Amino acid sequence: MPAPTISLVVATYNWPRALELVLASVRNQQVMPYEVLIADDGSGSETRALVEREVKRLPVPLVHVWHEDTGFRLAAIRNKAIAAARGDYVVQIDGDIVLHPGFIAAHVQFAQRGSWVQGSRALLTPTLTERLLSGQSTALGPFTAGIENRVNAFHLPWLARFVRGERRGLRRVRGCHMAFWRDDLIQVNGYDEAIEGWGREDSELATRLCNAGLERRNLKFAAVCYHLWHKQASNDAVERNHERFLRTVQERLTRCERGLDQYVPSTARVA
Repeated sequence: MPAPTISLVVATYNWPRALELVLASVRNQQVMPYEVLIADDGSGSETRALVEREVKRLPVPLVHVWHEDTGFRLAAIRNKAIAAARGDYVVQIDGDIVLHPGFIAAHVQFAQRGSWVQGSRALLTPTLTERLLSGQSTALGPFTAGIENRVNAFHLPWLARFVRGERRGLRRVRGCHMAFWRDDLIQVNGYDEAIEGWGREDSELATRLCNAGLERRNLKFAAVCYHLWHKQASNDAVERNHERFLRTVQERLTRCERGLDQYVPSTARVA
């Protein structure tokens, strides 16, 4: 099977300096993605200016997918970016995830039909995050001071095929690093846009993918990435969003009602 074309979707909201670091790590990839899409949940002019500069620096297409800031609508902006994507395979990260140079290459190697991927990430301390944001040149690796779960920083690709971990979409789902075949996302109708506010949009989608018969595969030791420290978003919506998630679990739903089909042309939908 030929290697899939990779659409890298980067979610962001009003943190242009972090996004700048992320895009710098994209430029440093050993294997470039087919394209990069910025899924922007309503950032201001500073982020727009950054993207306009980066368009000239990135050697692959860079698309800015933006909508108005009317509150936390991560599910909706990711759907819009996925709809705009042209690659076979969507690798999804947040705009505070700095990539190891072998990140995209690892996803190309690991992609397998009939499955979706949950990736891992190494967590950075506030001190190390501040050093990076201030422009200090810092090589990131498993022995760098300021990495909290350093096992996730080891780049040992030969080990990746031996990792199993959680096999369902219910536990330890992290939307900051996931990957999917784009046509599988179309089949389950992408993210549920009834979920607004922080929390559970990624677990709910993962559960529908598993309900639709797709296998969860966990990627560790290959697509290494580093999560910049930040304060946690407000969890005011978690209880409400959890109810949506439980409905998907209990009713074994495979599609959501308000999702990706609002943006994907009917000719591109999967029956």
